[in-house]
Amino acid sequence: MTDIAAPAPRTTANATVFGVLFAVSGCHLLNDMMQSLLAALYPMLKADYGLAFWQVGLLTFAFQVTASLLQPVIGLYTDKRPIPYSLPFGSASTLFGLLLLATSSTYPLLVLGASFIGIGSAIFHPESSRIARLASGGRYGLAQSVFQVGGNFGTAIGPLLAAFIVVPRGQGSVAWFTVAALLSMVILYQVGAWYSRYRANAAKRPAGAEPMRLPRNTVTVALVVLALLTFSKNIYMVSLSSYYTFYVIEKFGVSVQHSQVMLFIFLGAAAAGTILGGPIGDRFGARTVIWFSILGSLPFTLMMPYADLFWTQVLSAVIGLVLASAFPAIVVFAQELVPGRVGLIAGIFFGFAFGIAGIAAAVLGVVADAKGIEFVYAVCSYLPLLGLLTVFLPNMRRLRGAAH
Repeated sequence: MTDIAAPAPRTTANATVFGVLFAVSGCHLLNDMMQSLLAALYPMLKADYGLAFWQVGLLTFAFQVTASLLQPVIGLYTDKRPIPYSLPFGSASTLFGLLLLATSSTYPLLVLGASFIGIGSAIFHPESSRIARLASGGRYGLAQSVFQVGGNFGTAIGPLLAAFIVVPRGQGSVAWFTVAALLSMVILYQVGAWYSRYRANAAKRPAGAEPMRLPRNTVTVALVVLALLTFSKNIYMVSLSSYYTFYVIEKFGVSVQHSQVMLFIFLGAAAAGTILGGPIGDRFGARTVIWFSILGSLPFTLMMPYADLFWTQVLSAVIGLVLASAFPAIVVFAQELVPGRVGLIAGIFFGFAFGIAGIAAAVLGVVADAKGIEFVYAVCSYLPLLGLLTVFLPNMRRLRGAAH
């Protein structure tokens, strides 16, 4: 990848630096592809190590909570003291985690490997989200969608790679994917160079207009609502990403490879929803997208526990498409609420997403052991009802119009 020229800071759509956006999106693809191998390996690891569902959930817990605890801390620190070349270190941590997964012979080492992958995620997400916003040229929803869709596609590709490479060749073949971590390190070094030049150019420019600031109570209520919406979305999404393969194998008797293909369909639809959510949010407002996405998925989640194999595939794809469109809008909305804290907000919401998903994965595993995997999906189908909380979000477009 060649160096990307750092433009002078501007706020118009014409300043959108697509080279940087595609670079961080591509690395997001590689990062989340490597991470998704963990979940895609669960059926094989469960059989090889004789794991219970709660132990499967604990692997996700180790990965997600490590990322969740560190992301806001890293985001807050880099808001005050930017570190342009920090991103390659995240890929190095992921590389080490993959090597542990490939070579470990005990369950504790698997947990340790999952934790190092979580550390890599904690470093990558806040800084990459910040760089995407800097390169957006004011098209914040588009930039978040481009950035996040790379992660969605990476998450979707992981199960396919696991199905056709790792499952036939065994645990050791996970080490092959360290090549992706090395490639990511090279690209992110170049992105860090662009970020460094951008900051140097920004220091020479006059300060822009003071951002709109809302009353503290309004901001607090809105952030709590956005956190609860993220809660509802991510618990449902993790119920599919972690346990969907077990669900379709148990309910419909499909093969492991067939179940991985079905997981790919769901995750691919989620990727499409992510890329649509941001531009629609730029056009109609983030609040509108959040309304449609969270609450709009409810009819489909309620139907899925009672569907046959064909309609399960269709409904899971629709749910992924609709529900995933919310997250770019949620991140942009939160960053507008707290101007000047892009890294902290990205860390909190990406970290919150990971943390809630990790806790949910562990809890859902316990419930699945006790009540069965079909019971889990019946209960989770009501989570999108929390989308009604969107009514408490301020109308940012109306407030901006009143301020001018």
